[in-house]
Amino acid sequence: MNTKYSINDLELIANDIRENIIRMLEHAGSGHSAGPLGLADIFTALYFDILKHDPKNPDWNDRDILLLSNGHCVPVRYAAMAKAGYFPEKELMTLRKFGSRLQGHPERQRLPGLENTSGPLGCGLSQAAGMALAMRMDKITHRWIYVVMGDGEQDEGNVWEATMLCNKYKLSNIIAITDRNNIQIDGNTESVMPLENLKNKWESFGWHVIEVNGNDIEAFIDACAMARAITEKPIMIIAHTIPGKGVDFMEYDYTWHGKPPNHEQEIKALKELRTLAGKIRSEAHD
Repeated sequence: MNTKYSINDLELIANDIRENIIRMLEHAGSGHSAGPLGLADIFTALYFDILKHDPKNPDWNDRDILLLSNGHCVPVRYAAMAKAGYFPEKELMTLRKFGSRLQGHPERQRLPGLENTSGPLGCGLSQAAGMALAMRMDKITHRWIYVVMGDGEQDEGNVWEATMLCNKYKLSNIIAITDRNNIQIDGNTESVMPLENLKNKWESFGWHVIEVNGNDIEAFIDACAMARAITEKPIMIIAHTIPGKGVDFMEYDYTWHGKPPNHEQEIKALKELRTLAGKIRSEAHD
C-alpha cells in the first residue's frame, strides 16, 4: 500500500481508529479497551506507512507479514484494517458476535489479511520465527515480519525460548514490537511479575533493541526504518504507550485492560476523541 500520508493525516486516522474501537466494544458489550486504544498510533503507522500490503490482494506474495501475539488487542487491528480497505467499516459492529469474521481473538482463516490465530499469550514470536526460517529456506530476502507483543505476555516462558531461537539463527527479518504499557489484567506489570529493564533483557539475548514513544507516530516510523537497517540480529522495538490513550478516564488505569465502556462511557469517550480531532486539525493550520 505505502501511500504516503502526512503525520497530521496519520494522527487523524489514529483518532478515527480509536473512535471505532470505542463503538465496537460498547456494541459488543465485552472486550479489551486499554491496549487497543494505546496501540492505535502503532497500527496506523503500520497499515498506512510502513507495511508493504494490498487490501485488494491480501495474499500478495510480496507483502510484509504482521502478526499480533497479544490477540486480545485485535479490535485495533480490525479498525485499522477496515480503515485501510480490507472490509467495510460497518462490519466492525459485528465484533464478537456469533458467526462474525471479527472474533474476540483473531482467527486466520476467518478474515483475509490476518496472518495468524492468537489467543494463548506468548505464541506470536514463535510463529514469527517459524515464518522467518521458512522464508530463509525459500531464499526470500525482501519481506519483513513484524510481530506485535504485549509486555505482560512476556511473563510466558515460551517467549524467551523463541527469543533464543531467533538469536541463534540470526533472524534479522523479524522486527518485534513490545507494547510497553505497563499493565496487564491483574494490575501493573511491575507488581504482577516485574519485567524491570526490558531493554537489557532483550539485549542479553542477543537482540538489537530500539526504544521509542509508541504514541508518537513519526518517531515510531523512524524506529522501524532504523530496524530495517540492522543486519545479523533480530530487532526488538520497545514502544512505550499510554494504555487507554485518548480517553482521559481510561488512561493508565489497568482496570480497563479487559472491559468495554458502557453507553454513557462511550458518549463521554467519543466526545473527548472528537475534541482531540479538532485540536489535531487546528494544529495542521498553525
